[in-house]
Amino acid sequence: MHAINFSFLEQKEEYIFDYVARQASGSVYYKSGDSVLLATIAVDSDSIVEEDFLPLTVQYIEKTYAAGKFPGGYVKREAKPGDFETLTARIVDRSLRPLFPKDYCYPTQITIMVLSAETQADLQLLALNAASAALYTSEIPLSFPVNGVRIGRIGKEFVINPSLKEMEQSTLDLFVSGVNEDLLMIEMRTFNTEFSANELTEAELMQALELAKAHISKKSKLMAESFAECVKTPLELSQMRKKYQCARVQDFIAQGYLGALRAIIAHLSKTERHSRLKAFARKIVQDYTQSNPQDIESLEERVWEALEAQKRQMLRAMVLEEGVRADGRTLKEVRPIHIETNILPNAHSSALFTRGQTQALVVCTLGGEMDAQSYELLTDKGASKERFMVHYNFPPFSVGEASPIGATGRRELGHGNLAKRALECSVVNGEQKTIRLVSEILESNGSSSMATICGGSLALAAADIECTSLIAGVAMGLVCEGDKYAILTDIMGLEDHDGDMDFKVAGSRNGITALQMDIKLGGLSTEILECALLQAKEARLHILEIMEQAKENIVLNTAVLPSSQTFAIHPSKIVEVIGQAGKTIKEIIEKFEVAIDLNRDNGEVKISGGNKEKVCAAKDYIIGIVNSNSEKPNIAMLYKVGDVYEGRVKKVVEFGAFVELPHNYDGLLHISKITSSRNAQASDYLCEGDVLRVEVLSLNKNKVELGLQEKLSK
Repeated sequence: MHAINFSFLEQKEEYIFDYVARQASGSVYYKSGDSVLLATIAVDSDSIVEEDFLPLTVQYIEKTYAAGKFPGGYVKREAKPGDFETLTARIVDRSLRPLFPKDYCYPTQITIMVLSAETQADLQLLALNAASAALYTSEIPLSFPVNGVRIGRIGKEFVINPSLKEMEQSTLDLFVSGVNEDLLMIEMRTFNTEFSANELTEAELMQALELAKAHISKKSKLMAESFAECVKTPLELSQMRKKYQCARVQDFIAQGYLGALRAIIAHLSKTERHSRLKAFARKIVQDYTQSNPQDIESLEERVWEALEAQKRQMLRAMVLEEGVRADGRTLKEVRPIHIETNILPNAHSSALFTRGQTQALVVCTLGGEMDAQSYELLTDKGASKERFMVHYNFPPFSVGEASPIGATGRRELGHGNLAKRALECSVVNGEQKTIRLVSEILESNGSSSMATICGGSLALAAADIECTSLIAGVAMGLVCEGDKYAILTDIMGLEDHDGDMDFKVAGSRNGITALQMDIKLGGLSTEILECALLQAKEARLHILEIMEQAKENIVLNTAVLPSSQTFAIHPSKIVEVIGQAGKTIKEIIEKFEVAIDLNRDNGEVKISGGNKEKVCAAKDYIIGIVNSNSEKPNIAMLYKVGDVYEGRVKKVVEFGAFVELPHNYDGLLHISKITSSRNAQASDYLCEGDVLRVEVLSLNKNKVELGLQEKLSK
């Protein structure tokens, strides 16, 4: 057992190796304050994955006993991971994946379990620390340990690794992981204050990243020095996946097929390009067999891998040497954009955003308090409400695949979370609204998450939601060979696959609201990062200009678009709005067809309904009740008990009918004054528009109660 203690930025950490889970390839029992995490590495060194990808899986699991809780729900046992657990696993995965050897092919599982959780602990940061220590000291040969840092911004000052309580005051959440001087993964979002999304300018972001880089560099050296004696003997990596490439096949393709290959690469559609490439490979196999009948062993696999290698090399050479991309665009060119809004007549709002061969249909639904999503984090004392939701769906047909639509995967959850972080800060008074955005990806050829952000921002505008500004997103790519590099704007799927970086930036004209970076290299210098940010700004402004033109042409779905009003009255007046046994508020709800939420503590009144005019009328009615003594004439001055009037039925409700009276007042004709039958309903006797002769029976707190004398006409 090796126990290593050190303090960094006044944070005491203890790493205990070979203490528990000793049959794993690597494990660490990690303590930070009162938080305890166990991270393990399991490697199946007897298996080799032949496919060209890194067979790495990361699981982050929270045990509710870590916070002295029972699992929520009917079954009192941890079940499938929650959204926070899945997103945390993605952060760890994206931070560690770039460090693995290029040809590593053994199935590997990283498991992080939270065994004890301190209330103010940043569990995502602790999970990365634990996983990095376990991986670095395991049998997998890595050069350096990864570490991360979270940067907040309170006022105008950047704060390193703020507590959860401090984060409540922060307008920035920037999570950065890296090793030594290189950055590996970035996630960033801003939080809004009243009428401000608190966007970060490119210069401010670079300042925060330099602060993060300095922290990461210092801790990388400290971790490497501290863990050196605990590193296990590395695995022998001589048994790599089969390589079918050979010089003869490569030369054969290079001599007469490169022109045709370049033409195939230029096809924008992923499915068409793949099918043509498959047919092209079969033709090469036939031609090669005729020329070299003695060399046909594993020929199909050799030709296919040779073509994939040539395709990657050709695409990268076109970018670096010619400044031209596979589809003919320049390095900074954005694909053509087409926008339609409110194409779904019965949805509250919708936006169809098409950029090249990527298309997102984003639909917005507005709701009330009861529609918010309840959730509970491990370190929370109680349940919280998520009032702004973005759900991203990626059906297989969007890339031409013939397979059924399944459950939401990690990628879909991650893309939806990125769009949520980009858009949420732009919504004014978002805590008073319940909004759900659903993005249906109908076509995909790169950057569907950015299409979701653009379409989502327009869907909010098409739902008449007040926002600080429109938000646009763009995905940037990188091709890097030695000292030469090129940054690509608005990457398509081919460039994402064969490039070195996926860098997504979202924001308004004022700055950046969300950012996500994943790197396939061993790290990224801040010089390249700054160039990518400035190039992304150019593209973002271009996209925003097109979006602003589309916003001008929005026609609201007023027939189905719900409305809400939030205002405050004196808390002592809440009882008057409710009425005796809830009679008054029930009458208002029935009369105006609205939902009403009242807060007795601060006097807040929230009215929502499917008709804007009725919502506004309900608001005026409530204000009239509250201000009846001072702002409206006393009804006793307008009506007297025993007066008889003729009036038209304005609305029939379960407990009676509202009858229009002179002086712009409505009187209530209760069901008991219409019939003596207990099981009868007012609708059995009256309809809207009926003309009645009624008598004033009583005047009570600005309400006129009526009796029925005669039904005159319909």
